[in-house]
Amino acid sequence: MIGLDTNVLTRFIAQDDPLQSPVANRIMNSLTVDEPGWVATATILELVWVLTSKMCLDRAGIAGVFNQMLRQEKLVMEQASVVEEAFQLYRNSSADFADCLVASSAKAAGCSRTVTFDRKAAHDAGMQLVE
Repeated sequence: MIGLDTNVLTRFIAQDDPLQSPVANRIMNSLTVDEPGWVATATILELVWVLTSKMCLDRAGIAGVFNQMLRQEKLVMEQASVVEEAFQLYRNSSADFADCLVASSAKAAGCSRTVTFDRKAAHDAGMQLVE
């Protein structure tokens, strides 16, 4: 398995750098089912931030990118089912992706609830507001 950093995935998705994008393409095209790329949950979180803030993709665009990534046999996502659930919540709410990931991770870990001081996270990501 080969670990993939956010910048490699960004260059591959954006095709915006004349030097790094071809290298990212070569790396991504070299991946196989037997030698897949591994994407950490932290990388996913960073990539959502890049796609939102730097590439100005909307929720549907971001969800589409990750839906394709989750379906790739040559990519292994850390906590794939948690990430997929987080994207479903993100796609169907106005919650920040980080809040969706926190809520989905806590649920997968067996937590009965996730408490927060953040009103938006409580309302949009299904966390429990504490005051």
